[in-house]
Amino acid sequence: MDIEAARFIGAGLAVIALGGAGAGLGVLFGNYLNAAVRNPAAAEKWFGRMMMTFALVEATGLFAFVVAMIILFV
Repeated sequence: MDIEAARFIGAGLAVIALGGAGAGLGVLFGNYLNAAVRNPAAAEKWFGRMMMTFALVEATGLFAFVVAMIILFV
């Protein structure tokens, strides 16, 4: 296998994590919205935790993107 082909395969595998981050964000916000509609009084309590989880999931996606770019261009 050529080195360049292996780099493309590795970068493609790293980008799969971006799809996982997108799915995770969809599940996160969907479940929060569902819970907020069911119990509006508790929505404020969970908003900060949801934002912290959003930041962690988004950071995972960005980390995967950076790894893919490093694999491709370094």
